[in-house]
Amino acid sequence: MYIKDRLVLGTKEFDSRFILGSGKFSLKDTAAVIENAGVEMVTLALRRANEGGEENILEYMPEGITLLPNTSGARNAQEAVRIARLARSLGCGDFVKVEVIHDSKYLMPDNPQTVKATETLAGEGFAVMPYIYPDLITARELQQAGAAAVMPLGSPIGSNKGLLTKYFIEMLVEEIDLPVIVDAGIGCPSQACEAMEIGVAAVMANTAIATAGDVALMAKAFKLAVEAGRAAYLAGLGRVIEAGGQASSPLTGFLE
Repeated sequence: MYIKDRLVLGTKEFDSRFILGSGKFSLKDTAAVIENAGVEMVTLALRRANEGGEENILEYMPEGITLLPNTSGARNAQEAVRIARLARSLGCGDFVKVEVIHDSKYLMPDNPQTVKATETLAGEGFAVMPYIYPDLITARELQQAGAAAVMPLGSPIGSNKGLLTKYFIEMLVEEIDLPVIVDAGIGCPSQACEAMEIGVAAVMANTAIATAGDVALMAKAFKLAVEAGRAAYLAGLGRVIEAGGQASSPLTGFLE
């Protein structure tokens, strides 16, 4: 029996569990990538939404897409809050992905400042989706602060290294009563599928698609991988036998 499986974030529900980061796409590719990815939520760097500018990414967004402005460039909580408020004033809605990064080498998120910004913005009615290093204590603080989800990194931004933090993400899935969305580092569709198989609510990707030879086709591959991983998680993965093997057919050994 088919059961409708929807992702709930804030006051909205989504059929797709794949979120697209748009920061590295050329504007001419945006619509095709979104269509092939089947996404309903797309991140938006405020610097790419200059009102009246020659290159306004908002003009390339299909109708019905939920925008997820990020606070890219914020080095502390105050700057993140200011960017989020500006995005709302420009008509980007109430969703916001909080990014607070002042580490210029590894681009690791500042978890304490992220918690501080989340508390302020959640109090102002934003649906806050904070980007964090997957630390259980931080995730619990974000839940208390009113976050709509937590977005732990799989590996450093833009690295395409995959799920280096898989064990810590599994902790969040087990312990946090919020959607866990893997953000950053996913390098190929199989890694997105693996993330979904462990029970995360959604996956976000940007660089892996933007740097592919055929960005539209890679977006489609990610869509299918996320769907397959979610279906596998809901079905319940089969057991793993640590040693030896076990016949898959009851007739094995019949001729012995």
